[in-house]
This record gives sequence, structure tokens and C-alpha cells, in this order.
Amino acid sequence: MEHEPLPPEGHAEVRIVTATPEVARRVAEVLRRCFASTEQRSYPAGREGGTRLHLTLDTTHASEPARSWLSASKSTEQAQTHADEV
Repeated sequence: MEHEPLPPEGHAEVRIVTATPEVARRVAEVLRRCFASTEQRSYPAGREGGTRLHLTLDTTHASEPARSWLSASKSTEQAQTHADEV
């Protein structure tokens, strides 16, 4: 199994998978209001015609309320993955 490289320190790679492109765009817009981000990239998702949208968030340039949430949140030692994640 090949692993993707980690994003640079202070950045997060986000993948949004939805049934329609409009829903993916709405979720991405909310994230862009909280964090600086790269241009989104979209791809087809599955045989059902869904959409997969990728973007990179810069968590070092967060606006409120993301900034206060980030400073209050703590990392967990036990990272859990969903059954469908690689």
C-alpha cells in the first residue's frame, strides 16, 4: 500500500465526498471562510456520479472561530480511521 506524503507543517489536506458537486462546493466554502486554502480540485467519485473535492488548508492562517477552536483542541494519541479509509 502506497502512502501519500504528509502536507507541510500547519497545513491539512481535506477530501470532501458528496453526491452532488453543489454540496461539495458549499462545504469547501465554509472551510475557506475559516482557513486560507489552495484552489479546490474536483474529481468524479464512484460509479454513482458523486463528487470528490480536494483542497489544502493553511491552519496557520485561521480566522475566528477556527482560531479559537484550534487553540482549545488537543491531539489524540489514538487516531481512528473509518472502515473505507486507506
